[in-house]
Amino acid sequence: MPNSSDTALFSGKSAFIERTNPQHLLLWMTFVMSMVFAVWQALLNNFVIERAAFTGAEIGLLQSLREVPGFLAFTAVFVLLLVKEQTFALTSLALLCIGVGITGWFPDVIGLYLTTILMSIGFHYFETINQSLTLQWVDKADAPGFMGKALAWRSAAALVGYGSIWLIMSWLSLDYIWMYSIIGGCGLVMVFIMAVYFPRFAIGSIQHKHLILRKRYWLYYLLTFFSGARRQIFMVFAGFMMVEKFGYSVSEITALFLINYVVNLLFAPTIGRFIGKMGERNALIIEYVGLVIIFSSYAYVSDANIAAGLYVIDHLLFAMAIAMKTYFQKIADKQDIASTMSVSFTINHIAAVIIPVLLGILWLSSPKAVFFIGTGFAICSLALAFNVPRHPEPGKEALWSPLMTKR
Repeated sequence: MPNSSDTALFSGKSAFIERTNPQHLLLWMTFVMSMVFAVWQALLNNFVIERAAFTGAEIGLLQSLREVPGFLAFTAVFVLLLVKEQTFALTSLALLCIGVGITGWFPDVIGLYLTTILMSIGFHYFETINQSLTLQWVDKADAPGFMGKALAWRSAAALVGYGSIWLIMSWLSLDYIWMYSIIGGCGLVMVFIMAVYFPRFAIGSIQHKHLILRKRYWLYYLLTFFSGARRQIFMVFAGFMMVEKFGYSVSEITALFLINYVVNLLFAPTIGRFIGKMGERNALIIEYVGLVIIFSSYAYVSDANIAAGLYVIDHLLFAMAIAMKTYFQKIADKQDIASTMSVSFTINHIAAVIIPVLLGILWLSSPKAVFFIGTGFAICSLALAFNVPRHPEPGKEALWSPLMTKR
């Protein structure tokens, strides 16, 4: 697999001209996804509160509905019976852009629920296939560094998205409807260009076209489950707290997201390389210890600036989740990757479908309890991380397993 330096990948001419490198396609698809989704996410809390009078209960239900397509991500393996992974990824990305593009045209409860589901189908199918293609197209030795680089591209794309919010909504004073339509339309055009410009790349190993659940992947499945549970509390309630409790405006939320992505842009490639050197076990332990502290702090924070600092650190710690993907890459059979990515996305979203709506109701009486539950999830993840071997490989998936006899 050909490798490119960070400089080459970030120089526009090199990235566009070298159309024979599948890693460039991965990076540009990631760019479009992050740019479009970042705008949807940044505007969501203000949009639903201002236009549809959402409370914690409605936002919790909306986020639960958003995660239903993620729960059904296992169906991706059946779609692959009909289309190639690359085509499926681009089609899903186009669906994401359409869903975001029409969001502003339906500023009511039912309309927001429906457009969110449409956007989410594209988002979750794309993420499933994108992870599968990354693990197949990038060598194991290069995977942590490339994933760190991909996070930096995500951050750069999000910065473009947030810059467009400032340009369109603050400087040009256009409404939400135009912001959503413009960013969705731009993303759709970029998807079309990629579909025409890049060739169809070969897949190294023929992937299984049926669902796979292997006992020896049990630790990866559990890490994935608790990752999905924690992520929902961050995605749904940490951002919602900024608007509801501290009164953040659209521009202030956008500024906070900008800080998040600038930090990731600067540090994500370094984190990727660091994980490659320190190993998945140590990286996961660091991430989960940090999350225990962050979620506990969310429960008591009363200062808007401190809350913003916690939010930025929380977002940065998610970069350490690269370690979970590279851990799976090291223990997996190559033919299992596409199917297992589909299954793992479903596992990741089991809790994600239930948690937002239940905790949205709990939020009405005790926001503090919501964040303490997040602390509990982080503690469970930390316990699992201590079971990850320092050098994982097939046959050495865990230090101790209740499901397998010794080999």
